[in-house]
Amino acid sequence: MKRIIKTPKAPLPIGPYNQATLANNTLYISGQIAIDPATNELVSGDIETETKQVMENLKAILEEAGMTFENVLKASVFVKDMHLFSRVNAVYAQYFDEATAPARELVEVVNLPKFVNIEISMIANAGG
Repeated sequence: MKRIIKTPKAPLPIGPYNQATLANNTLYISGQIAIDPATNELVSGDIETETKQVMENLKAILEEAGMTFENVLKASVFVKDMHLFSRVNAVYAQYFDEATAPARELVEVVNLPKFVNIEISMIANAGG
């Protein structure tokens, strides 16, 4: 049985999907981009600003499911430019304890939804 996770504190889906689904204590979070849920507008500026908004959107979805970043098992990070790696990492690291950080990949892609610079999806488990 799966449960759909929705929160107004994260952007509404822009297609036929949900913010997240929860099944067997495992949370699958759809890719998040830098949309401010209060305005439904893209947050622009530098990659740090975009990454922070993405992480805040992910945090809101985790909280709606009764979880935190401590519960994250895997993160998938997609960027338009691999040269942004260290700058993305600097913001991303603020949300995790390095000793217990999740598995992750960071992949350079040609384009992302709404032509943003970063998108992140996550898998978390209520067991930690």
